[in-house]
Amino acid sequence: MRAMILAAGRGQRMRPLTDATPKPLLEAGGKPLIVWHIERLAAAGIRDIIINHAWLGDQIEALLGNGARWGVRIRYSPEPAGGLETAGGIVQALPFFNAQPFLVINGDVWCDWDPALARGIAQARPDPGLHAWLLLVDNPAQHPKGDFILHPNQTVGVPDGASRTLTFAGIGIYRPDLFSGLQPGVSAPLAPLLRHAMAAGKVTGSHHAGQWEDIGTPERLALLNQRLAG
Repeated sequence: MRAMILAAGRGQRMRPLTDATPKPLLEAGGKPLIVWHIERLAAAGIRDIIINHAWLGDQIEALLGNGARWGVRIRYSPEPAGGLETAGGIVQALPFFNAQPFLVINGDVWCDWDPALARGIAQARPDPGLHAWLLLVDNPAQHPKGDFILHPNQTVGVPDGASRTLTFAGIGIYRPDLFSGLQPGVSAPLAPLLRHAMAAGKVTGSHHAGQWEDIGTPERLALLNQRLAG
């Protein structure tokens, strides 16, 4: 299995920290956020990684290089200024995945979920009619309404006003079919594709009860630093 780390965002809410440093290179626990992901992927045996970038992408390439120091092989998918949004960035990188299911991780989250589980998840869901698997977590204080519902049969749906909601962790496994019809180089968000697939019962998921942080503000980064230092 191959993986993609999303690192093209501008990180507006993290300013001024991101004025001169791309968000995935901000440090937590003594290392850049993106390095936590690379180390976990390497430990899981997922060694072919592509990273998209737009804002200050040269810094990302300069720091990570070809990934040899972590025992991985890194390729890059540069995007125009402003980026292509999540789905657009993935579509541009699709040839890298050789028409196989692939793992995608947001570069600005911190999570103790084990990527070694990804292969088993993909193999346990061989039905080509299933287009995505999402990792869901408990709703954080800054996002109390959540994003989706995890049904007892492990399919994922949109909130119905009655069922418990969970938050999308920014970690998912996708099949290229989810992105059919989208053209490379065109900006496109991921959420509408997922909702459309959910309506057809094509999205499954799992609830992760471990540690997860969306590093969306300098304050959250500082809190993560404190926790990791402890």
